[in-house]
Amino acid sequence: MNRCCLSTVTIRLKAIASACGVVAIVSNALVVIASPVALSQVIPGGSQRSNLEQQLDIPLNNGIQGEERDQADLLLRVGGQAQRQGNLEKAIANWLQAIDLYQRVGDTEALGLTYDYLGVAYAKSGLYQQAEDALRRRVGIARTRQDFQGQIYGLNNLGTVLLQARNVQAARVSFTEALRIARSVKNREAEGLSLSNLGLAAAAGGNYLEAIKHNAAALNLRSFSGNPLGEANTRNNLADAYRAVNLPKEALLSYQSALSLAQGSGDIANQYRGLRGLTQSYSALGEYGAALKVLEQHLALSQKEKNRAEELISLRLAAGIYKATGNLANARRLYEEAIALAGALGDMQEQALLRNDLAQVIYYQRSN
Repeated sequence: MNRCCLSTVTIRLKAIASACGVVAIVSNALVVIASPVALSQVIPGGSQRSNLEQQLDIPLNNGIQGEERDQADLLLRVGGQAQRQGNLEKAIANWLQAIDLYQRVGDTEALGLTYDYLGVAYAKSGLYQQAEDALRRRVGIARTRQDFQGQIYGLNNLGTVLLQARNVQAARVSFTEALRIARSVKNREAEGLSLSNLGLAAAAGGNYLEAIKHNAAALNLRSFSGNPLGEANTRNNLADAYRAVNLPKEALLSYQSALSLAQGSGDIANQYRGLRGLTQSYSALGEYGAALKVLEQHLALSQKEKNRAEELISLRLAAGIYKATGNLANARRLYEEAIALAGALGDMQEQALLRNDLAQVIYYQRSN
């Protein structure tokens, strides 16, 4: 789909704002897209991070010196550069070499950190079994060193990978152990992290009331942690759970708070989540005009960031609102544009779903 087609979407969104009172043509006409599964927050020992994105803090001054140690540190750095460039295969290869050298020189601190990075890279490559193995080794090293912080964050990393691999019960066990250790050493930030991750595990298992409980408890801790990125993530998780149990007003407030935090900290991922969630919550309340105003922000952000996948979400949500308000001509146009963009992105599964939505719209047009 070309850019000129996309540029017309905002105009159409503004046009529909005045038509928000039109009755939906079918009870479930509004097509919504669930927020992508939120990655649980991962914070390797000694630094603040969220999700599986990490910066490399290489421990260069732990008392172990020598040529092999220097070579291992170099390999760790080169792997980090490759990761930031998106070359995970090269990152993994360098980190595996670094692990061999750290083992030979007996640097268990650097070894544990490298297993953390390796586990994350494997997970992002979809190699969940290898990721689990690396992260279990990381936790084992932390236990041997009686490194409680390393255990907490290693267990949260491990739980994250297990959750991505859809092993919800094992993820819950890992997060619960992390929470126990965090409470035993009175680490409130790590306690908030572990509770937030337990909320994700509960939601993944369909236990949304439990997810609300865990995320609400996490917010009591995270609001005072000075980590707006983590707090925004938890607020979005809480809002997702509220929406899952059909509490759109509560979800709306939580998404608004998350969006404000994300905008203040430049957290693009949580801005997308907040904007999508607000669009869906307003739509659930029948406030289609407000939903479209939020969706304009989502589209503007995705175009600014040149994120075509998020542009696709804007198109589909907008088409769903047009469909729900009975504006079938615009719904049809937007679905056609979304189908073209899904094809350009190579997302055949999404394209098939959109074709089905378009077929419904065409059927309704011919029936009227």
